[in-house]
Amino acid sequence: MTLATQLVLSALLADPARELYGLEIGARAGLPSGTIHPILARLEGLGWVESSWEDIDPRVEGRPQRRYYRLSANGADSARSAVARAYRGRTAIRPDPLGGTAS
Repeated sequence: MTLATQLVLSALLADPARELYGLEIGARAGLPSGTIHPILARLEGLGWVESSWEDIDPRVEGRPQRRYYRLSANGADSARSAVARAYRGRTAIRPDPLGGTAS
């Protein structure tokens, strides 16, 4: 799992039931929209994330519709496990001051 995917999942896990639109997720994850939208599409394909378009009239609101994302029930559990495994993997291998890696 890439670091960017971990950051997106962590942003969604901060409040798993809350719907966030793409720019909110990007701001929380510290990533640009061009990075997060492919990740969100992939996570939605896996069933981890659900999305829906907001019900507004863009002419009245003066902005385009937003697509909101949230973790599915199974996705929240899967995301927690995946982020925890990725974190354990990062901490299990630490840099060796002599240039290699130490476990």
